Amino acid sequence: MSRRSLLRAFGAGAAGATLAGCGVPGAFVEPGDRAGRDSSATDHTLHFANWPLYIDTDDEDESKRPTLDAFSQRTGISVTYTEEINDNDEFFGKISPALMNHQETGRDLIVISDWMAARFVRLGWVQEMDRAKQPNVAKYLDPLLRSPAFDEGRRHSVPWQSGITGIAYNRKKLGREIRSTGDLWAADLRGRVTLLSGLDESFALLMQGNGVDITRWTADDFHEICEQTRERVRSKHIRRFTGNDYIKDLATGDVLACQAYSGDVIQLQADNPDIEFVVPEEGAELWAESLMIPNLARHKRNAERLVDHYYDPEVAAELATWVNYVCPVPAARDVLASSKDEETAALAEDPLIFPDDAMRKRLAIARDITSEERMDFAKKWNSIVGL
Repeated sequence: MSRRSLLRAFGAGAAGATLAGCGVPGAFVEPGDRAGRDSSATDHTLHFANWPLYIDTDDEDESKRPTLDAFSQRTGISVTYTEEINDNDEFFGKISPALMNHQETGRDLIVISDWMAARFVRLGWVQEMDRAKQPNVAKYLDPLLRSPAFDEGRRHSVPWQSGITGIAYNRKKLGREIRSTGDLWAADLRGRVTLLSGLDESFALLMQGNGVDITRWTADDFHEICEQTRERVRSKHIRRFTGNDYIKDLATGDVLACQAYSGDVIQLQADNPDIEFVVPEEGAELWAESLMIPNLARHKRNAERLVDHYYDPEVAAELATWVNYVCPVPAARDVLASSKDEETAALAEDPLIFPDDAMRKRLAIARDITSEERMDFAKKWNSIVGL
C-alpha cells in the first residue's frame, strides 16, 4: 500500500473535512491546551508510530533497526516503534476521537502525509517543536521543504522522507521520450495511460501541466483539470485510475505511461532499466511524509531529540540507503558519495534520492486543499474516478 494513501472512499475524506471545518464544536484545540506534562527528564521512553517498511533494518535480524538502536544507545531513551500507519484517513479515524476531546493518543511521534498534516495543523492537534533544541534540523533541512503553505517555517512538522509525483514510462516500448505532462495525451498513448485515483495525490501534476503555480492554485484551476480529465475518460485515453497497482501495470507493459511516485520507480528500475521517471518541463509536485508531535504527548523532549537524530547527515544517509525516497537532508549526499561501497556511493548520484539542481528548479510543494474546499472537490473528483 502506498505511503501516500488513496482517498479510496468519499466517506473517509468527507469525515475528515467535516471535522476540519467549523461545524464541530470543540474540534479545534487552542494553543494553550496542546502541551501536556512532559515526563522526558525522568522517563526515558518514547512511542514512535510510523508506516510499514519505512526504516532501516538489520540484514540478519529484521526486528533490529540500526539507526533507531543507535539513538537509544547514545541517549538512553528506549523507543517503542510501531508500524501502525497504513493509510492517512484510517489513522486519522483512529486517533481523532482522543485529539478532539483533549485526550492523550498514547503516541509521542507520528508520521503522516503533508496533506493530512495540514489538517492536523489547522485543527491545532499537534505541538510546535523547539528548534533551539534541534540544531541538525535547523542546519540541514532541505530549503525546498522548509516552509510549506500549511505550516510556515515548519514549526509543527519535520519531513521524515520526501518524494516526487511525476511520470513513469517504458521508454523502450513507447519508442520515444516523455518530457512534459502534455506528452501523456498524444494519440499513441490512448488507452495506455493511468492516473492516480487519490485527489490529494493527483491534482497538482495535472495543474502543473496547465502551467499553474501549484503553490497558489485556485478553484478555477481545479475545475479546469476536472473537465479535462472527464473528457479524457470519455474518450478512453485514460485507461483507469490506480493506487500503487500502477507498478504492476507498468511492469507488465499493460500501461506505457502513468502518474507515479519517485520512490516506487527506483524499485521498478532495479528489475527493468527501461522504466524511466520524469519531472516534466512544467514541473512536478514535491511532497513529504512528516514527523509530528501530537497534543498532550508525554515525552515531547524525547521526541524532539529523536527527530534531530535523524537529521544528522550520517544517520540520514544510512536511512536513505534503505528507503530510497528523496532524502530531506541534502548533506547526506556527501556521506554516501564517500562510501567505499560502490553500490552505496552510486546512490549519491541518483536524482530520485538527491535531485540535481535542474530538477530542483522544477519542483514545488502544492497548496493543500482547505477544509472548506474538500467536500465539494472530493465529490467532483471521485465522480470522475469512479469512487
